[in-house]
Amino acid sequence: MAPKPPRSKLNRLARLGSLTSRVSGSYVGQRVKGIFQDPDGRDAALNRLHLANAERIVDTMGALKGAAMKVGQSLAIALDGVDLPPEVSRILGRLHDSAAPIPFEEIRKTVESELGQSLEDLFLDFDPEPLGAASLAQAHAARLKDGTPVVVKALYDGIEQSVDSDLGALRSMLVTGRVLRRDPKEVTAIFTEIRTRLMEELDYYQEAANLESFRASLADMDGVHIPRTHPTLSSARVLTMDRLTGASADVFAAQATPEAKQRAGDLLVKSFYRMIYKMRALHADPHGGNYLFQNDGSIGIIDFGCVKRFDPYWIADYARLALAFLDDQPQAAMDYCRRIGVLHSHDSESERVLWELGQTMAIPLHADHYTCGASKDSVTARLAQIMPQVLRHSDLRSPPELVYLHRSLGGTYALLRKLGHGYNYGDLFRSHAAHAIGVAEGTIKDQAVPLPVG
Repeated sequence: MAPKPPRSKLNRLARLGSLTSRVSGSYVGQRVKGIFQDPDGRDAALNRLHLANAERIVDTMGALKGAAMKVGQSLAIALDGVDLPPEVSRILGRLHDSAAPIPFEEIRKTVESELGQSLEDLFLDFDPEPLGAASLAQAHAARLKDGTPVVVKALYDGIEQSVDSDLGALRSMLVTGRVLRRDPKEVTAIFTEIRTRLMEELDYYQEAANLESFRASLADMDGVHIPRTHPTLSSARVLTMDRLTGASADVFAAQATPEAKQRAGDLLVKSFYRMIYKMRALHADPHGGNYLFQNDGSIGIIDFGCVKRFDPYWIADYARLALAFLDDQPQAAMDYCRRIGVLHSHDSESERVLWELGQTMAIPLHADHYTCGASKDSVTARLAQIMPQVLRHSDLRSPPELVYLHRSLGGTYALLRKLGHGYNYGDLFRSHAAHAIGVAEGTIKDQAVPLPVG
């Protein structure tokens, strides 16, 4: 067991500042040493440094939990599949599921204080060993008085106070350290979006409402399971829900039959498109730890704290933008990029880079049957080559709506790659895009289940 994460603003700032200084200083030192090293020795030393710094980042952010670790998780998702040494990707991936748990007595204190009774009075039994320790909360298995298996999530004590201090410190370090060489307004908008989602994740009444809304919206999808909540055993800081079982994405991909993996991939991509274009409410944390896979390919989706909602007119424009890239209409694509806030100029070189980016992202939609991860000229490898060009153009920006949409897109694609999933993604996308556009134009009745906004 680990001690509670530090709550003091000065304590957390000191740890984050020390981390930044050590990482930045190590690269400065290596640049100096590299002058005196041969190319092979320089490359080997730099690779060792990448590994050491990845370990430092994971250890510090994992201990701090809170906003610091959540931003680290977003970074890990963004880097998934990019051309990094496999060991670095593996280390960063630990941010998803290996936060050090806090002592059980702290969890007991929170649950009993929030629900007003002892654990013994509330539950038939309550396992002191956590199922998982995440950046904001810890989850424990329990059974209701009638024997129903449940999961109880409890926020860490004082975690709410860490959000603003952690985000402020990280933003300052990334900007002043020239790690993020972007327009200050863009950076501010992105961090504002991250803060909004984090504050929603700290409200378990909101997450309980999300769970029930998604259960209703996906109820007709055979093979997709979402936990039922137990309101009388929940509060703003404690959430009790039915326990779903299943294998992790890695275990399932290694052991499942081809038929089961195909079904699981079908359900993943169909639920993803439905969420974006029909529900306009997206499960925005799609890493492997939030999906549970059954032997028959059915999937359980958990952790609905991070949900991104979309305006119907914005999502229709996003669908039109994607169609323009897919249908080889560069002028229309650039017009829609300006309309949704991606392109802020008429610079021809920026348009060329943006067109190449859009065409790369559309690769899976062009083929009659595309298998994720099968091509040597993969989407992720090409994106790794293009993104440095994109970042050099300050007029190419990520509007707040895209922060979690593309995070979710990347996470879903990473899961499909693990499964080796093949599908006619183009036809599936076109049908959903047509629905979103039809709703915005008033030619299709909107049947989305309204989701509550906290």
